[in-house]
Amino acid sequence: MRAMQIVELSGPSQALRQAELPDPEPTHAMSPGRGVVVEVHAAGVSFPEVLQTRGLYQLKPELPFVPGSEVAGLVRSAPADSALSPGDRVAAFCMLGGFAELAVAPEHFVFALPARLDFAQGAALILNYHTAYFALRTRGRLAAGETVLVHGAAGGVGTATLQIARGLGAHTIAVVSSEEKEHVARQAGAEHVLRADGPWKDEARSLTGGGVDVVMDPVGGERFTDSIRCLREGGRVLVVGFTEGSIPQVRVNRLLLGNTEVVGAGWGAYAVSKPGYVREVGEALAALIASGDVAPIVGARFPLERASEALELIDGRGALGKVVLDVRAD
Repeated sequence: MRAMQIVELSGPSQALRQAELPDPEPTHAMSPGRGVVVEVHAAGVSFPEVLQTRGLYQLKPELPFVPGSEVAGLVRSAPADSALSPGDRVAAFCMLGGFAELAVAPEHFVFALPARLDFAQGAALILNYHTAYFALRTRGRLAAGETVLVHGAAGGVGTATLQIARGLGAHTIAVVSSEEKEHVARQAGAEHVLRADGPWKDEARSLTGGGVDVVMDPVGGERFTDSIRCLREGGRVLVVGFTEGSIPQVRVNRLLLGNTEVVGAGWGAYAVSKPGYVREVGEALAALIASGDVAPIVGARFPLERASEALELIDGRGALGKVVLDVRAD
């Protein structure tokens, strides 16, 4: 099979090489004996893969390895007693191995792909949307009628958060850095869009009459303190990543004075060992897809052999929606 491998830790422009590899065996470390082999039509590209090209991600496989954590395509094989059958359209989380024509995922991380979504949208479905649901509902305790402010709102996690928040009955405020990104955020359902280079903190407090209930922050960096300042009493900042590169420091007196919270939301560390929870979230997302609230926004698409360009786009913070590799013709 064709695949892209990380062969050196030199960054997205140099680290990958195309290779011909043996077809994978139907087993997976997360679920021994319950692996599902997927013929990959589309693979999602995310910030963790950028970090992997530099050896900076917490998961550090031995070189060379095939990156890529989420795919969409057709089932080639599944355990004999599985509800899955060859030819089923699915979205799957494989953790590694997605940048290839075949990938293996644990059975509990393979989901039927609704007919209303294409393979590129399926490749955008798991990492970002499960993260957003976990952060908002499980860790953030989001309730209907609350207001969510979303940083990085035009990216994969940002657009997923806007759609899930809307589906859960919340109001949404997007923070973006350009007109082009504003368009994407509005497409994802943002009710209000603020500019990152403007007085977004004060504008958010004004729009809500005192502050937002939840801030979703996949960016980190210098804006973090203002994220805390724009909360109303009892508000929560959800930490899901640091795409800006720097990890912010928290002056906890701000939390004391405002009775606010900073909440870590590490979906992978929580969900990977909890198959029942993964299925529960999958069912919740299926309902939001059926209602029309969730429809992943796909941005740039690249053929498999141009995976480096896809990673460079994310590394340069130029991604709009989900970046996807087209591995096979639909």
